[in-house]
Amino acid sequence: MNKPVSKVREAKLELYRKKGKIHAREVRGRFNTIRWAMVWFTQLVFYGACWLQWGGRQAVLFDIPHEKFYLFGLVLWPQDALLLAIMLILAATGLFLVTALAGRLFCGFACPQTVYTEIFMWIEAKVEGDHLARLKLDQAPPSLGKLARRGTKYALWGLVAAWTAISFVGYFTPIRELLPALVGWNVGPWEGFWLIFYGLFTYVQAGFAREAVCQHMCPYSRFQGVMFDSTTRTVSYDVARGEPRKGAAALKAAGQGAGQGVTQGKGDCIDCGICVQVCPTGIDIRDGLQYQCINCGLCVDACDDVMAKVAKPVGLIRFASEQELAGQPTRSGRPRLAVYGGLIGVFVALGAWTLSERSLLLVDVLRDRGSLSRETAEGLIENAYTLKLMNLAEEDRDFDVAVSGLPGIQLVGATHFSGEAGGIREVHVTVAAPPDAAKSGASPIAFLIKARQDPDIQVSEKSTFVLP
Repeated sequence: MNKPVSKVREAKLELYRKKGKIHAREVRGRFNTIRWAMVWFTQLVFYGACWLQWGGRQAVLFDIPHEKFYLFGLVLWPQDALLLAIMLILAATGLFLVTALAGRLFCGFACPQTVYTEIFMWIEAKVEGDHLARLKLDQAPPSLGKLARRGTKYALWGLVAAWTAISFVGYFTPIRELLPALVGWNVGPWEGFWLIFYGLFTYVQAGFAREAVCQHMCPYSRFQGVMFDSTTRTVSYDVARGEPRKGAAALKAAGQGAGQGVTQGKGDCIDCGICVQVCPTGIDIRDGLQYQCINCGLCVDACDDVMAKVAKPVGLIRFASEQELAGQPTRSGRPRLAVYGGLIGVFVALGAWTLSERSLLLVDVLRDRGSLSRETAEGLIENAYTLKLMNLAEEDRDFDVAVSGLPGIQLVGATHFSGEAGGIREVHVTVAAPPDAAKSGASPIAFLIKARQDPDIQVSEKSTFVLP
């Protein structure tokens, strides 16, 4: 049996909140200053790090063709994937810790979507004017003036998006080589793809999607609430202090004159709506905590400014926990914070240990399966091996090879080999041992490889020696 249409409509989930374009009002204050400081800091790092040089090469470079990651003096190889995993775990755990402490601070101050939206909105404000001018321009009929303003804005957005894409690809192809190649578009297919994709992605996300990313696309906004508890400090409206509101609309509804009963029985909120006007995602923080809130604090700056003008204490909207707003004492100890902090400490120690124990020499030993053993004219038994010497250092090194594990075992021929910086060399060695050195069959032996320039760099690799 089919349900009535009205029931079906009531059961629908609101997957997309329909709302017109948001023209956020400009606001000044300490949180807006911090946001712009983060914009400058993150973009100086992003746009600038690809230009730094270190030892005659780019300081930060993902050299995919040669399977290397250069980070100043540190060179990481695919074998160092554990360090990358540790870094990702640390980043995720740090994000969880910050969220448990003070909500979505990353979203409001350091998220790339927030940072580039802020840059694009700044350009929009410089070209089209403040929020009222932009709204008026949106509603205005087509004209040459409107076309000129919009064209200028889109062109400036395009320049920022293009330079962002060039900087991004510059971390994979040395940027000093990439720029000359762009003049004639002499770039490879993958470079061309990422230049176009990343540029368009930045342009659309920061220029047009904006708050829709935070409201509908970002998965973090959907599950970050599970990391909150009653002691998490988020941007909150103090209902006990602000309600009931004493705006002109409320007074009119109550049948009071404009100058009567302004303070009697009313809260501190004057219902000016500026906290909504400055919100990048267009929410009303007075409706309570919402997943769309990115904890940017702009509504705090706006409300504090209004409270100062009406001679009321600031902090009607502030970073506060549920317990604080309820007038309850805040708990000092929180198990989840201890867990997050402990995990960060463990992985920092693990990463430091892994980095300190990391060897700049890797060796693979392959025994020749084609001929298990052969007897020489002197009556010795020989086995052939291939050693793959991987020199992870950024300088040429010489290596000495020795073998042990059986009485009288020795290397036949050369025992000294050179290795290029960051290169892999295959060397073929022959090992001989007396026929009575061990029982018939495979016996364990070990190859010891040492670097002449640095005796601390040595590797011992196990293998087997076959006797008939």
